[in-house]
Amino acid sequence: MAGSLIHAAGVRIRVVGSGNLRPKLLGYDDVLSQTLVPIVMSSTSSIEKNRLANFTSQAIKIRLETTAINETMRVNHIHIFVKTIYTDHPA
Repeated sequence: MAGSLIHAAGVRIRVVGSGNLRPKLLGYDDVLSQTLVPIVMSSTSSIEKNRLANFTSQAIKIRLETTAINETMRVNHIHIFVKTIYTDHPA
């Protein structure tokens, strides 16, 4: 809905690769942001990693980046836990 506010409470990611993955939640025009706890990746993984968040915006996107050159990642699943908290932007 246009104008509604949504809240992200967490992210669940199944990722394999090398290095550290830094998930970050962003709002419109990247004005608001929240960097989540980094995920240490391995070449095999049988679990999905959970990262808690507390982020509210009209739109939420996620940026996944590594911390060094030649680090790799392959995202198999990603879930962002969101809930609408206002159907219209409060005055």
